[in-house]
Amino acid sequence: MRFSWETAVLRIHFTPEDLARTRISAAPQPMWEILLSMYRLRGREGGVIFEEWRRSVAQAAHVTTRLLADLASQSGYAVDFLTPTLRNLSLAEGLEALRRTPKKRLRTDLTVLAGSRRLPSWTTGLAEGRPETLTQLADSVERYYTACLAPYWVRVCGRVEQVRARQVKTMTEEGCEALLAEVHPTARWTYPVLELDYPVEHELRLNGRGLCLTPSFFCWGLPTTFLAGELEPTLVYPIEHKVGWSANGAAHRPLTSLLGRTRARVLEAIGESPGTTTEVASRTKTSLPTASQQAATLRAAGLVTSRQAGQSVLHSITPLGLALLAEG
Repeated sequence: MRFSWETAVLRIHFTPEDLARTRISAAPQPMWEILLSMYRLRGREGGVIFEEWRRSVAQAAHVTTRLLADLASQSGYAVDFLTPTLRNLSLAEGLEALRRTPKKRLRTDLTVLAGSRRLPSWTTGLAEGRPETLTQLADSVERYYTACLAPYWVRVCGRVEQVRARQVKTMTEEGCEALLAEVHPTARWTYPVLELDYPVEHELRLNGRGLCLTPSFFCWGLPTTFLAGELEPTLVYPIEHKVGWSANGAAHRPLTSLLGRTRARVLEAIGESPGTTTEVASRTKTSLPTASQQAATLRAAGLVTSRQAGQSVLHSITPLGLALLAEG
């Protein structure tokens, strides 16, 4: 993938089979959001949209981003293996895929990166596929996520889900081509080619594989994709934002007014990660009967789902619940 202020054209070539196989990512992809958020953290793009978030995570980010920064300069190429292709959109799977990156992929991407900058000595072990170096990198990525994204992940997911729901509606009611024509402000669709402004001239031929459309919270300005054509075709593009999305306290008052303080806390706790009634009670510092009753009310409203998991009941948030949290 490449990042730059200069613009050229990305041309994505479709066949009829590609249109039929084009899909929208089911949720934000953590590995992409990690990489793209680093650019928002280190640059000034997005202005007031990301400024409060930058301030809140600056200290923690300073000690967690060195290895990532070595592999992704502020403009130009960022190694493709930092954003492995995933079907199960979880951080755990992304980190495991990073740890298992094939040596050939490591060497190919690092060779491209070395063409534009001098690489630090630790990347020698990475190019050789040393497990300890890959583990060190994956641990650094996980620390960055925990410090800089995890506290905001529910809001990130909720906002992306709002955009995704609208785009799914467009695709369902008007067809894939209608969505492609409006996927980005620079999109120009004339079958069989989708053109978008891009940092460099780049051709992506889908060859029947379809395209994974990935709306991204931390993408800003131009869309991005893999440099390596053999990887799963993916187009990552920015969504619209609301000023104040990262604010604490005041951002949650409307949700509290709508649901009540306890029920809002229960919804947030389930939104952070699925949990049993006991876990939800512990996170929200409420009793088991209260947690169970509030979860049942949220379930009746379509904001959470519940299923039996052994002797416990596991609660998960729904897309509607995420969207409500994003409105916060």
